[in-house]
Amino acid sequence: MSMSPRALIAGAVLFLSTVSAVAGTLDEVKARGHLECGVSVGMPGFSDQVGGDWTGLNVDICRALSAAIFGDPGKVKYTAVPKDRPLDQLRFGTLDVQLLRSGRTMRREMTYGIRFAATTFFDGQGFMVRKALGIASALELSGATICLHAGTMEEQNIRAFFESKKLPFEAVLIDKKEQDHQAYAAKRCGVYSALVSRLYAARLQLPKPEDHMVLPEIISKESVGAYVRQGDRQWSDLVKWTVFALINAEELGITSANADDLKSTGNPAVRRMLGLDGNYGKGLGLEAEWAYRVISKVGNYAEIFDRNVGAGSAFKMERGINALWNRGGILYAPPIR
Repeated sequence: MSMSPRALIAGAVLFLSTVSAVAGTLDEVKARGHLECGVSVGMPGFSDQVGGDWTGLNVDICRALSAAIFGDPGKVKYTAVPKDRPLDQLRFGTLDVQLLRSGRTMRREMTYGIRFAATTFFDGQGFMVRKALGIASALELSGATICLHAGTMEEQNIRAFFESKKLPFEAVLIDKKEQDHQAYAAKRCGVYSALVSRLYAARLQLPKPEDHMVLPEIISKESVGAYVRQGDRQWSDLVKWTVFALINAEELGITSANADDLKSTGNPAVRRMLGLDGNYGKGLGLEAEWAYRVISKVGNYAEIFDRNVGAGSAFKMERGINALWNRGGILYAPPIR
């Protein structure tokens, strides 16, 4: 049975992509001398370009990967991926890894030939209100006016939340989703609902950010993080365990400031992290000190979070669910052993 030209082309693309993966992404990155990292543009706190330099939490994850591979966090080339087709460049081999706002879903993993390697930030839909209202919880929003763009997932989440809590609310319909923020700023509604990461960014754009607060409740789940192509287990593991190293380092109290001093410790978990006992980088194609390189040059997860979106940034975002599992959050990494 003959195949159509379109099927032959599609097969050839898939074959070449598979061959590239089998050849080893890590080998290609080393030979090239830098990491190709795709990021979303215009995401303050996560990936934003200011004066030609990329900054943000997602950017720091790319820097951590570069530190693990080269011992230098600066060997990264950043590409701003388009909003309409954000995964194409990763799928077809132009990029090595992508850090996006797009959350992990079954459809993305099953359809596009990509894999979700690790969660770097737990996001979700929340609420922002004016402090003058004296509201401390979303459970106090009975009768509130909320700006909504009809037909969106955000609208579905809001209606489901208020119905489940038996709380009445008034919907203020907005023509375009991007205008929700402007409508809230103009006081057309008392509540602005969006992803928490977006709420904190929008808060900074208001005339007096200190007059507004993001409520603690989150009514949806978005696991945001690093994507890689299918077919290269070693590369997927490298990306995944680099993120795990950042989280484990925070839990163990290893920071960029004390990593060198802790080399004299007798703590076996710390010694494994710093490459002093056992070579846990070997299976990743890296040196024994791969995690030490990451922590000493980029920091642990807390350092990355704080300087980009947390207490050390303009956002002042609470750790919330992004706190460690033993500190009231859900952030968790398997141990290195």
